[in-house]
Amino acid sequence: MLANFLEKSKPINFIIYLGLFFCFFFIAATLNISGEELTPYDVFAGVSYFFLFLFIFFFYRFLVSKNKLTSGNSYSFFLFTLALIVFISKLFDFKLLTLLLIYLFFLRKIYSLSSPKKVIQKLFDSGLWLGILFILEPFSLLFSILIFTAILLHQKITIHTLITPVIGFASPLISYFAYLFWTNTSKEFTQLFYFDVINNTSIYAKDYTIWVFGVLFFLTTFSIFLKSPKVLSVNNSFKKNWILLIINLILTTIFALTINEENGSEIIFLLAPSSIIIANGFEVIQKKVLKNILFGLLLIGTIVTFFLATI
Repeated sequence: MLANFLEKSKPINFIIYLGLFFCFFFIAATLNISGEELTPYDVFAGVSYFFLFLFIFFFYRFLVSKNKLTSGNSYSFFLFTLALIVFISKLFDFKLLTLLLIYLFFLRKIYSLSSPKKVIQKLFDSGLWLGILFILEPFSLLFSILIFTAILLHQKITIHTLITPVIGFASPLISYFAYLFWTNTSKEFTQLFYFDVINNTSIYAKDYTIWVFGVLFFLTTFSIFLKSPKVLSVNNSFKKNWILLIINLILTTIFALTINEENGSEIIFLLAPSSIIIANGFEVIQKKVLKNILFGLLLIGTIVTFFLATI
């Protein structure tokens, strides 16, 4: 049964999930260039997208497994894979995928703060990745709240823990300003600090995005209420990470709704926290029949949505 297979977290599971995703990836890529002459640039772009997705999957798995954000199953990776398949027609964008990958680098450092090892290095790295994100998408500054929340939850508040991420954040900005100053385009640097919010949520109603967001919102909310009583009753590191996940979800939702270039694909930034939260909610469900039904419906819904969106 599907639930029994998903309860395992062996390498063969992840190979199968990757195989499932890349089957749909090749279908979408083929349809994207069908009727056009295949050029060397198309081949290069296709290979680049392939490796970007591969890195995204690798670091997502690393984020979840290394920090023990689920109970040793592959629920979250399965859900993350399905969500990417749904949005795959909107993900052929180098900037978007690069942002998602750097965002996962950033989250990796944030959740690793639950360990007392190399705290200062992790804080510097988290600020560094946030600085790079800020250069690419200024509204990502919102995630600075996540850094200081993680410090409050997992570490002691000292002058070193507070200043280190600020120094890390400033490092890429100083390099970027120096480059712009050298090329006499320093005005671009000041534009990073102009936050012009264009909340064009009406685009979500034009296609399947509103329905996917609705399902995601329902399952995430349901999982939070289902898992929270059990998690919050025990004082351990996972309790702190659970609070951090919920705050992460709230901040990412605000981020997705405020960035300027909205086309529906920005919802993929919700996938990291929401897939982990939903996976934890599914862990609480005891009846495997119900789990099989839920996972089966999600799989069928994903396949149907993919073909409706791409064909």
